[in-house]
Amino acid sequence: MKFIEEVVVEEFLPTFRSMLAEALRERGLTQSEVANLLGISQSAVSKYVHGEVERDDRLLSDRRMDELVERLAEGLASGEMSPVQALVEAEVFVRRLEQGDTLAQRHEEKMPALAEYGDDRFAIHDPESTVRAAEEVLASLRRGVRILENTDDFPDLVPAVGSNIAECLPDATDIEDVAAVPGRILDLEGTTAVPADPEFGVSEHVASVLLAARAGGSDARATLNVRYGPDIVESLTDASHTAVEFDAEADLEPAVADALADRSDADVLYQTGGFGVEPILYVLAADAPTAARIVREV
Repeated sequence: MKFIEEVVVEEFLPTFRSMLAEALRERGLTQSEVANLLGISQSAVSKYVHGEVERDDRLLSDRRMDELVERLAEGLASGEMSPVQALVEAEVFVRRLEQGDTLAQRHEEKMPALAEYGDDRFAIHDPESTVRAAEEVLASLRRGVRILENTDDFPDLVPAVGSNIAECLPDATDIEDVAAVPGRILDLEGTTAVPADPEFGVSEHVASVLLAARAGGSDARATLNVRYGPDIVESLTDASHTAVEFDAEADLEPAVADALADRSDADVLYQTGGFGVEPILYVLAADAPTAARIVREV
């Protein structure tokens, strides 16, 4: 695990400081004066000025970096810019390089797994970023899966087509925003068989049901499908859950919307089958572990 701050410290900072130290010395400042302005030792200034630190070629050749260093050096040397103002400008520049620019690219090179998030990987510092939200969803799903794996009777609830558990991002709009178990969760001789870790965009049907429920007014972020049975519906309603039926042979989104029209708070959706369609029940919940716990109590 490589933090982007490490990239800043290891690659940006030595290059930036050495360029600024050189620019200040060229303007007649002593090593002592440069050290005071940069908040470093005179020996460090000597190393920077004499090229005794490793510098990043990509940053050295960046025109914007050169312009920043020249502006800061001129301002600091003339006294028109305070060290605090210089720091602020440098910090702003660093943040820019972290947002889809040189430092973000360096970070991706050291953490290739970030590439799967596309441009959102550059918002890694943002607590509302897709990277953070996606990892939270995947972690939630893994907890939900563990609950199912540790529920002895869960294989009895797995339908012929298999089960799946899904959870979506807060602002999900399509199946790529919904994570689930690749393939399906199966009953393998009385054991819950989970083929792989959860991923985004791998369960078209269960994800579509969840998205249809949300479009129909539900605020659920997760769903888990199990086999349908009147006894299962009764058990859930006896436990204070609200169940509504939708038409398995109609288009999914309008069918689910019709079912939720008068009960958008329903947390159980089911269909009793149709031509070539197996009866299935879907538990809706705030997150995957909650959905798994609901089913565990059936």
